[in-house]
Amino acid sequence: MHYLAGRRGAGILTCRDQTVARVDYEFDGFLTKPGQVTRCGEVRMPPEVLRQVFGRKDVQLLTDDGRHFSFRISEKRLHPTSDAAHLDVAGELLPVSEWRH
Repeated sequence: MHYLAGRRGAGILTCRDQTVARVDYEFDGFLTKPGQVTRCGEVRMPPEVLRQVFGRKDVQLLTDDGRHFSFRISEKRLHPTSDAAHLDVAGELLPVSEWRH
C-alpha cells in the first residue's frame, strides 16, 4: 500500500436524497494495486447529526466541488459529544494522477 495524498473540503451530507447538514471532510488516498485507489478519512459535523447518521448505510456526501461519495462510519461506538468519526469512503474514485503529492 502506498500513500498518495490527502484531500479536504466541505460539502452537504445527505440521507435518502434529503439534506442533513453541512460537514467538513478529510480523506487520505492509498494505492493498493497498480491503478487501484482506496480512501479512508474523517468527517466532522455537529454531534447531534453524527448520532443521527451513525450506523446508517444510506449516507452520502456531495462535496462543494461536485463529487458524490458514499461512506461507512467504521467506528464501533460513538462518544455522545463527538463531532468527528472515522470512515471508509466509496464512490467517485479519483485516478492516481489527480491526487496531489
